Amino acid sequence: MKKIVLIVGLVSMVAFTSCKENASSKINTEKVAEAAVRDEASKAVPVMSFEKAEHDFGTIEQGTPQEAAFKFTNTGTAPLIITDAKSSCGCTVPNPPKEAIAPGESSELMVKFNGSGQNQVTKTITVTANTEKGSEILRIKAFVNPKGAAPLGPVN
Repeated sequence: MKKIVLIVGLVSMVAFTSCKENASSKINTEKVAEAAVRDEASKAVPVMSFEKAEHDFGTIEQGTPQEAAFKFTNTGTAPLIITDAKSSCGCTVPNPPKEAIAPGESSELMVKFNGSGQNQVTKTITVTANTEKGSEILRIKAFVNPKGAAPLGPVN
């Protein structure tokens, strides 16, 4: 047992003393500078700031197509890229801008609603983008009167 302990001790002593270089001498200063630039760039994120997150069409007749524009500004520090926009049903079609929106620039997302449904109707649009949150929720709503019926409208 003493021989094994002695052998392990000698092997470990040789292993620890054979490394004459220290770790700090292996650092490449160019790589450190590149990493610092990369880390700074990763902190830059776009921010989607909408003028309004909900649009009310008011009282409409069933089957009457409607359109709304959701205006927004990129208030972040990186280009904003909208990757997807989906609605909660097929009666609502979002049309997001295809190009990147630079920091400080504005654009709009058009939403078309075909006027289907009855009474109070609310639909959501989920906008997926390269923001820190990853997505934004927009809403449209309308009170839809049946075709040919007397206008009812919401009761206040």
